Amino acid sequence: MSETDTPKQLLHLVFGGELETPEGLTFRDLDELDIVGIYPNYAEAYTAWKAKAQATVDNAHMRYFIVHMHRLLDPDTAA
Repeated sequence: MSETDTPKQLLHLVFGGELETPEGLTFRDLDELDIVGIYPNYAEAYTAWKAKAQATVDNAHMRYFIVHMHRLLDPDTAA
């Protein structure tokens, strides 16, 4: 399989942690961030994000995020 046959990696980071307020984006303790993983596409990242979000639904301060790393690594490429 050549490089042109291989789908382009669109890396996504899934991470989360407890926020100071449910409305905010400031984490209570950066040392306690949960780095779930890096995934090769949005679909896999979404599956991981959803599992973590559902597992922590009882904690209103806990929030997970998907970061589109491919946009940071190559901002000129639209995906």
